[in-house]
Amino acid sequence: MEYMTDPVKHTPGHILCCDCGVPISPNPANICVACLRSKVDISQGIPKQVSISFCKQCQRYFQPPGTWVQCALESRDLLALCLKKIKAPLSKVRLVDASFVWTEPHSKRLKVKLTIQKEVMNGAILQQVFVVDYVVQPQMCGDCHRVEAKDFWKAVVQVRQKTLHKKTFYYLEQLILKYGMHQNTLRIKEIHDGLDFYYSSKQHAQKMVEFLQCTVPTRYKASQRLISQDIHSNTYNYKSTFSLEIVPICKDNVVCLSPKLAQSLGNMNQICVCIRVTSVIHLIDPNTLQVADIDGNTFWSHPFNSLCHPKQLEEFIVMECSIVQDIKRSAGAGMISKKHTLGEVWVQKTSEMNTDKQYFCRTHLGHLLNPGDLVLGFDLVNCNLNDEHVNKMKSDRVPDVVLIKKSYDRTRRQRRRNWKLKELARDRENTDTDDERQYQDFLEDLEEDEAIRKNVNIYRDSTIPVESDTDDEGAPRISLAEMLEDLHISQDATGGEVSVSSVLVISQGVYISKT
Repeated sequence: MEYMTDPVKHTPGHILCCDCGVPISPNPANICVACLRSKVDISQGIPKQVSISFCKQCQRYFQPPGTWVQCALESRDLLALCLKKIKAPLSKVRLVDASFVWTEPHSKRLKVKLTIQKEVMNGAILQQVFVVDYVVQPQMCGDCHRVEAKDFWKAVVQVRQKTLHKKTFYYLEQLILKYGMHQNTLRIKEIHDGLDFYYSSKQHAQKMVEFLQCTVPTRYKASQRLISQDIHSNTYNYKSTFSLEIVPICKDNVVCLSPKLAQSLGNMNQICVCIRVTSVIHLIDPNTLQVADIDGNTFWSHPFNSLCHPKQLEEFIVMECSIVQDIKRSAGAGMISKKHTLGEVWVQKTSEMNTDKQYFCRTHLGHLLNPGDLVLGFDLVNCNLNDEHVNKMKSDRVPDVVLIKKSYDRTRRQRRRNWKLKELARDRENTDTDDERQYQDFLEDLEEDEAIRKNVNIYRDSTIPVESDTDDEGAPRISLAEMLEDLHISQDATGGEVSVSSVLVISQGVYISKT
């Protein structure tokens, strides 16, 4: 007869801790966790307080041996940097987990909670959790130190223009801001006839020179000065200087071309008006509306000067204006402007309203002028023109008056201007009221010329109410569609820039990427 027996379930027994006598499950050390931790500290040798260097100027942390890296607060990169500071002691244990403990951003403290494991006493594995406190100490990095010194530079780009008006420099400033060409500069210094850009490396200066050559018509010379040398290692330390000269022609200048140059441009008249300066000089003949572009090489081969100073602009009132329908073009004539209209006008100076003296001229502003309008122009009859090309011209080929642009109420335009521009941070020698007047001229040029406006970042000024694109007197204004919102990207307390497109969030030790 067979008997069925139930299998016996064996459960692990308990033993007493050899130190305190508490019943515990058997382990290789035969000791409870509390007694084991009192006898063995696996975190011994790992520093509980570590210093980390942070540069306030460039918002970067120091990563030994000689690298400065930019990390956002509580980011993965910053956590890796903190762990590298205690890499040697951590190599003796097994790192299980690491995460930040939240601290006040302004406390200059970073706390990292570490979970480590180590084999102790006959193969028993002990796990321990502790916090390492990182003290953020301010230290200026080498790059910022050189910036603050302001005298440590290896290359300088000297930009000059021999004119009394700064329209070209204001335009150049906006292009530099738009394309971020000022980021590598140590210092920008403004002097009476130009700007100086200082760099810590020659390569950055050469990049700026190439940018300027593509932006405005220039010519340049390069030189270098030996500062020191090491005959043993055959190394030399130079300071390089790049001198750039911009063509001395600005927008709204009246110029006189040489006969040879005028003929090569399609038999233009020698007296022309500069309508804008970009990478080339844009000229228009006010008698025929013929336009031509002159690059830097052509200008330096056949140089010409401005006939009149901007302060010599006089205000005229339009007495009569008629549109010229049939434009007679000579043989070999060049392109005709489609944006301008040729007109024949009789004008009178506002300062001579008590007389009967009037002037007749042709102008490229026929589409803007009506009887009674005010217009600015140059009086060439009563002006002493000391120019070699003008002196050789026949008197009947020189116009009495050259009209430049329609005049509007400047105070009203300035009050209703609902946009603004950014400026370069630079050292100024001196500023006067003439600089402010010239800057207002540049702002008016932006409103009147769409071609220049396309190359400039224009920002909405929220302090000025939104109105119509034109005012009562028809002064041109910039539409809201052409303006940008002035966005400001916030920074955390340690200076780490928060990206708009991607933010890294730490939640209980788990990294979550938001896009």
